[in-house]
Amino acid sequence: MAWLSLILAGLLEAFGVAMINQLQVKRNWQTIVLLVIGFGASLLLLGYSLRFLPMGTAYAIWTGIGVVGGTLIGMIFYGESKDWRRLFFIALVLCAVVGLKLVS
Repeated sequence: MAWLSLILAGLLEAFGVAMINQLQVKRNWQTIVLLVIGFGASLLLLGYSLRFLPMGTAYAIWTGIGVVGGTLIGMIFYGESKDWRRLFFIALVLCAVVGLKLVS
């Protein structure tokens, strides 16, 4: 259950980052509420995961999922570069996250 919570926490972190970007596009109260909910839920789930997983591993995986998710959201919804080199390094981050899971 801790791993599932950690993965969801990482996805919610990526969502929170997307809401920060959306706030720059459109300033309204709904975006602020979604930003607070996204980051708040992410931190709550990360805290839960830390009860069962080593801090270094959990934090690295949480940030890795957030980085990959935020970058993919930027590519899909905000027209950021989809250069093959960028995709290659995103894949390396994802491989590192999977590797941490396998050795933990």
